Amino acid sequence: MAITDIPIFTMLRTRLEWAQERQRVLAENVANSDTPHYRARDLKAPIFEDPRQIAPTAVPSVSLSRTAGGHIGGLGLSGTQFRIEKSNYEVRPTGNAVNLEDEMMKVAATQMDYQAATALYTRSLNLLKIALGKR
Repeated sequence: MAITDIPIFTMLRTRLEWAQERQRVLAENVANSDTPHYRARDLKAPIFEDPRQIAPTAVPSVSLSRTAGGHIGGLGLSGTQFRIEKSNYEVRPTGNAVNLEDEMMKVAATQMDYQAATALYTRSLNLLKIALGKR
């Protein structure tokens, strides 16, 4: 049995990938805090109640289309396997809906989730080493 077939490692790896992707989305929100008509985005956390969600699945890639030669090619979130949610905050007169305080709280929470998942991953590996007599 490969280590990737153990459900706890698959779930922890998915959680780590989610935290990494969420940090990127939150960083984009903070970077666009002064961009007119920008709406903050967030990722929905993975739920592991259904065993089918533990197994990694391939996501079809969708690319942004450029309708004119002068348009800049964008980096969409189409490559993510997690669901994107728009935040419903109050909108400023410029049309921007990014609340920096809330974004910073989300960044801190995501960092704590990432640290907890890495600690669990390390401890699970150590348990396997003990079971194999390699410790």
